[in-house]
Amino acid sequence: MGKFIVIVLDSFGVGAMEDVPDVRPADTGSNTAFHILEREPNLNIPNLLELGLMNAVGKEVGKYKGSPRANWGTSNLQHQGADSFLGHQEIMGTIPPIPLNQAFNEVIDVVERHLVENGYRVRREGKEGEPQILVVNDCATVGDNLETDLGQVYNVSACLDLMPFEEVKQLGRTVREVVKVSRVITFGGEGIRLENLLGARKVKEGTFAGVDAPESGVYDKGYQVIHLGYGIDPNVQIPTILDKAGVDVALIGKVADIVETSSPHTYPGVDSKGLMEQTVGEAQRMEHGFICLNIQETDLAGHGEDVARYADRLEVCDPYIGELKRMLKDDDVLIVMADHGNDPTIGHSQHTRERVPLLVAKPGLQDVKLGNRETMADVAATAAEYFNVSQPEHGTSFLDKLIGKA
Repeated sequence: MGKFIVIVLDSFGVGAMEDVPDVRPADTGSNTAFHILEREPNLNIPNLLELGLMNAVGKEVGKYKGSPRANWGTSNLQHQGADSFLGHQEIMGTIPPIPLNQAFNEVIDVVERHLVENGYRVRREGKEGEPQILVVNDCATVGDNLETDLGQVYNVSACLDLMPFEEVKQLGRTVREVVKVSRVITFGGEGIRLENLLGARKVKEGTFAGVDAPESGVYDKGYQVIHLGYGIDPNVQIPTILDKAGVDVALIGKVADIVETSSPHTYPGVDSKGLMEQTVGEAQRMEHGFICLNIQETDLAGHGEDVARYADRLEVCDPYIGELKRMLKDDDVLIVMADHGNDPTIGHSQHTRERVPLLVAKPGLQDVKLGNRETMADVAATAAEYFNVSQPEHGTSFLDKLIGKA
């Protein structure tokens, strides 16, 4: 055996899914990869092209051509919508149940009562007649997340100088026990006080109330975070399955924040160059194991509707992808993929529901077509078969297409 490496270029989708006109009509016509390449005709990404990026896109543009020797496929999204957290849970082998989409004030009574029952001091903040947030122990707030699709996520925001992060996590888990939205993002920062959080409280659309996290300063110093998902059991996901089997696991970038593992090799971060270097270092260190990297800056560029920035981040990553490909030994597998789309040209700044590429490198392997997979969980199932461990909750392995054909 050897290494199974997964690189997730966050939001680098290759075309709107067939259900988009019915479930997300604003995403109609989205194709993140194609539209970026169409507008950036001189982008230098030879390794992605060699791996079959344009094969996965399904059409060529300018100098960007398909690769006749590439091993490639695409995958639909099985999770609802187009979400990085849910996308990574799917990649790891879990297809979460459909969560509710609810403004926090629809459940504020339930959450407040549950927190009080668990020994917290709780009060409400906000004018009568408008949506409110909860203030907990005078050092944390609970309300809507204002930075993603409204109604999908609640934030627990805390002052870490006043409440240690272990206690903040317990607060988040207590909230998670009684709500059914997709995520409860639980985080805190140093050097801030309650007045910083409350000073950044905002109301949107007359229905949603929360703390504007960037404005509050919570990200600026000593930031720590955990994402608590709805219906997520890490015991049936590939990192925990491998942990229990004694197989080395490394999670790098945003995936280290949103996927659970007991491995000590977790490296959160955002800077693409630094994360790529960390991944190369882990690949050098590791003889046998699973590595997953998330490159978040592409997604951030998509949210910013910034084609040039998105293209720049691809150019930063491409040489490292080539280096990792050259490092592969006979049994090693490298998969480059995405988790959804975020087309910066579509006319809005939210994620787009797109198929994702599956670009595979293995020494000696050529011209293998994986087809269009029904779920990204097939990647976890393939990794499980590769390491001869228990299968994750969902997914169908395609290892048979990779082994014996090299």
